[in-house]
Amino acid sequence: MSNLLIEIGNTALKAAWAEGLTLGKTFRYQGDKFMEFILSLTQRDKPAVMVVSSVSSLGEGDIRLLENECEKLLLLDPDHREMLLSHGLPSYLSYDRAASLVAARHLFRGKGCTIVDFGTTLSVDFISPEGLYTGGNVTLGFRTRFKALSRYSRSLPLVNTPENPEPVGLSEKASIEGGVVSGIIFEMEGYLNLYPQNVIVFTGGDANYFAKRMKSSIFVICNLVLMGLALIAEEYVRKNEK
Repeated sequence: MSNLLIEIGNTALKAAWAEGLTLGKTFRYQGDKFMEFILSLTQRDKPAVMVVSSVSSLGEGDIRLLENECEKLLLLDPDHREMLLSHGLPSYLSYDRAASLVAARHLFRGKGCTIVDFGTTLSVDFISPEGLYTGGNVTLGFRTRFKALSRYSRSLPLVNTPENPEPVGLSEKASIEGGVVSGIIFEMEGYLNLYPQNVIVFTGGDANYFAKRMKSSIFVICNLVLMGLALIAEEYVRKNEK
């Protein structure tokens, strides 16, 4: 039987079926009826293991529904932190960050890693060559910065993602575009210089946008979180086969 991987983030849900560590088609849902969406995925086939990573706690009713849709439900949410501790990760980490770290540690075993997730928030995390988590930072995400400028200033407009921003703007719109994009690039250059020997991994919705604007060699793995959830599911299967 296949496993079902579900990531419930700040603004959207992503899901994928997996055979072991091989991901199948990825699904994306943005809306309030995420439980109905999950149930639509299991209508025809029931997963052996369902791994659900959620930024917020799931209610008892939702948990019971999900348990009925699979042989084993593994939860990573604020009320279920055991998985983080079992992988040597601090309990304060968000679960998408934790899954990304699990995946990067597996993919680049024996190498230090700098993992940058470009989502609603922008997170930067570091792994030592021994696989130890050495810390990380969180700041506003790409589009969140545009929204914050518009919301918390009296006169600045809301600007969409620019295709070809100028480094220095010559208009109000161009100055916002250049300020946000160049600001993130300068941040990234600073972080990457902290551990220049590290493998650099970009993930999240805006990973490609920034990877092509960086001077460093970068691995872009958009489904890094789902890969981490696949590893967690497969680890459970292996342990329970013994």
